[in-house]
Amino acid sequence: MSDTLSRGSAPTPASAGRPPAVERHARPSLSSLGLSPGKKTRLKRLLYGHGPGGGTLLVLPIDQGLEHGPVDFFANPDALDPRYQYELAKEGRFSAIALHIGLAEKYFHEYAGEVPLILKLNGKTSIPSDAQAFSALTGTVEDAVRMGADAVGYTVYVGSPSQDRDFLQFSDVRRDAERLGMPVIVWAYPRGDGVAKRGGRESLYAVDYAARVALELGADVVKVNYPVRSEKDAESPPPYNTLALSPEASFRKVVESAGRALVLVSGGEKVGDAELLEKVRSSMHAGATGIIFGRNLWQRPRAEALRLTRELHAILREYAQPPT
Repeated sequence: MSDTLSRGSAPTPASAGRPPAVERHARPSLSSLGLSPGKKTRLKRLLYGHGPGGGTLLVLPIDQGLEHGPVDFFANPDALDPRYQYELAKEGRFSAIALHIGLAEKYFHEYAGEVPLILKLNGKTSIPSDAQAFSALTGTVEDAVRMGADAVGYTVYVGSPSQDRDFLQFSDVRRDAERLGMPVIVWAYPRGDGVAKRGGRESLYAVDYAARVALELGADVVKVNYPVRSEKDAESPPPYNTLALSPEASFRKVVESAGRALVLVSGGEKVGDAELLEKVRSSMHAGATGIIFGRNLWQRPRAEALRLTRELHAILREYAQPPT
């Protein structure tokens, strides 16, 4: 069997199963997002012209080399070469690949027109403490237009003492994106001591707040982590400290807080297949538009990554909806 994907292939047994117990939650329609013609055209290409289609997104990020350093490539040394991820995005029929300006300028010309690009516009290393996390600009919206990107990405650290600078920097990016018709995807990440003392960055309180902040700041799409229940939830502000929601219901709360911003689920650290697929299914059932998984795919050998990608396609196609 070929490693490449065909959009019409049937769901595999590993991706089959009963949906989560919560009621299926509808995603916002493209026409409801209030987009300019340029933004709508680009976002529609990502949602319907590439990847699984049907209004879903399957994004492969490779910003970890800047954010985490080369350590993330030790699990699969082949992935140190960015062409590994580009080839995976091409053969796996991803909606887009997301990366910084250097990897776009050095490698994207070989895949232009075949792999859609999301240009990440800010970033930081993992060396300084996250106590005052802030990601400086590494590119511009003009760079994204020049490179032929279909969207830009920007990280906002919600709760960091540096969030005032962050908000101001993002406002300039947002205005440029509006002027040039470029969709904006916000990586909405809770950070800082204030977040740590209120349940932690993976708590429902923190993730829910981050999703709402992204909407308020003007995100077209928001990338969030899946909330994780823990004993630290008792430290969250009321009423979060008393909520006893299932994982699916918790994520639905996050989707509702994101309002008319489409929601992408972050993959995070590499986990087993069963856990990964359940996370995808429950996220989509709760109203996510798609997933943005990096290490969970490119830290795997190529054949294994493509096999898993086929299963992801099958799940996302179950949640397809017509363009409206």
